[in-house]
Amino acid sequence: MSSNSKTVSIFIILLFMICLCTKALSQCEDETNNPCNNKSKALPLKIIGIAAILMTGVCLPLITRSIPALSPDRSLFVIVKAFASGIILATAFMHVLPDSFDMLRSSCLADNPWQKFPFTGFVAMLSAIFTLMVDSMATSVYTKNTVVAAEGGHEPIDQEMAVTGGGLHFHGHSHGQNGAIGRQLLRYRVVAMVLELGIVVHSIVIGLGVGASSDVCTIKPLVAALCFHQMFEGMGLGGCILQAEYKRLKKTVMIFFFSVTTPFGIALGIVLSKTYKENSPSALITVGLLNTSSSGLLIYMALVDLLAADFMGPKLQGNIKLQMKSYAAVLLGGAGGMSLMAKWA
Repeated sequence: MSSNSKTVSIFIILLFMICLCTKALSQCEDETNNPCNNKSKALPLKIIGIAAILMTGVCLPLITRSIPALSPDRSLFVIVKAFASGIILATAFMHVLPDSFDMLRSSCLADNPWQKFPFTGFVAMLSAIFTLMVDSMATSVYTKNTVVAAEGGHEPIDQEMAVTGGGLHFHGHSHGQNGAIGRQLLRYRVVAMVLELGIVVHSIVIGLGVGASSDVCTIKPLVAALCFHQMFEGMGLGGCILQAEYKRLKKTVMIFFFSVTTPFGIALGIVLSKTYKENSPSALITVGLLNTSSSGLLIYMALVDLLAADFMGPKLQGNIKLQMKSYAAVLLGGAGGMSLMAKWA
């Protein structure tokens, strides 16, 4: 967990340095005749947005922890997780990826190479492959370290996985740090880490855009959409964190990073609003590439590590009725609802 939090911290610092360099000499002309542009009215909306999004991110884990029906071994948990996975998938396809296409194909960028090569699709593909590499290698390293730790402590390794009452339960011979925690539990922990990284990247980028904007007509629906977005993404990530069975400190750190990244992005955008120009070539390229990288990561995580893992798992494979409810949650609720929100935000 410490390495995960360090990675996120380093990425935030790098993003901050990149954003400081986005003041370009040649910029597309800003639309000064837009009646919605009003910095004095936009600032209070941004501050309200920071408070609302932060409250949503912090309160959601506290609420869900107090609801017994949302424990990982319950059917409702599976349906809610499927719904949240649909949200994450639609976020990548309907919000992040289209924005990246618009930015990297903008008329403000040079014709060669930005108009002659589909950088958005290319970078999203590379990001998905890179996520697969990280996912696979992290699982291998995590498994190896766990086995070595168990052997060093002279503890027998028991990776027996039993299906009881439709849920997965893992049995180890010890309760100490060196005890075996099961291969599936290792996967849950890697998935939680990688998913959080993807959400953090996307949250900072979208928060930066809101904070730097002075368009009141855009900020109002965005703040409302971001609150819902934060809530449902939090449900998906929260489900992964619960399944990972982290200790209290690790859960707290992961929840903290998830909760503060969007407000941090908005605050960073406010600070950089005088130098950050949405239509400058450097800003379009930087944010566009970050968006498409985030979309590739989120698409992989939603399809492979969340939806496919759950729908091909024993709980849903053994219950067709629950499987159909989960499909409805993905299609009609998560992906459908988030796609509809693309009309306004």
